[in-house]
Amino acid sequence: MHKHSPDTDNSTSTAFNLPAIGVVHSCYKEKFGIPRQPGLAPASTGIIRLLPPYNLTDAVRGLEENSHIWVQFVFHQCLRDEWKPTVRPPRLGGNERLGVFATRATFRPNPLGLSVVKLEKVEIKGGEVLIHISGLDLVEGTPVLDIKPYIPYVDKVEDAESAFAPEAPVAHPVSWLPEAELALENYRQSHGEKYGGFKALIEQVLQQDPRPAYRHGKSEEKVYGVRLLEANIRFKIQETPSSKALEVLVVDIEF
Repeated sequence: MHKHSPDTDNSTSTAFNLPAIGVVHSCYKEKFGIPRQPGLAPASTGIIRLLPPYNLTDAVRGLEENSHIWVQFVFHQCLRDEWKPTVRPPRLGGNERLGVFATRATFRPNPLGLSVVKLEKVEIKGGEVLIHISGLDLVEGTPVLDIKPYIPYVDKVEDAESAFAPEAPVAHPVSWLPEAELALENYRQSHGEKYGGFKALIEQVLQQDPRPAYRHGKSEEKVYGVRLLEANIRFKIQETPSSKALEVLVVDIEF
């Protein structure tokens, strides 16, 4: 076997130019409100549209036989000219610094993300290859670099541990003002079953408290807005009438 000396082997210093194989069309139209990990909002939906020359039927042959897939992508809304060795993860309240490689922060030396999502179906339509997915954490327009099948017997580690995020985030109860429920019902009637599960999506996103990390655990009168599909969901975090626990109140929905 031919060996390279350390002085001449440049295999670890090569810069790579990776073309996007597809782009994501997502129910999330902006970063604010997106769950910080995939699978936390099962009702979320999206489509990966393969780009030429990768939009070939042969390229997805057998893919539909898998229930879940890995999606490797670019954090295209988090591009920076410089990187820092430490970050303040929102998961830790935004106050503690950790090494960037010890976190899943979006600001990285190479802004790459990796998510496992549920594969709903593969659609071949008018020369396009459309991969329908759910349980995603990907914003509209996300460039996709690669897709691989999820393999349970190697990808699921039963006894794995993580000091970074040892427990799932707290899910707050969600309540609705009557005018918000009316707006949702009017929207459902005008759009039919096309937007089935929209209420579940709203509640799954809001119950994780999309506000900045430093506001978590606190009630306030400020009304926030998060864009899902064509709607702007207006909400606030308040204490429940019967206890000091926090709940999410959906104030209104604007279309």
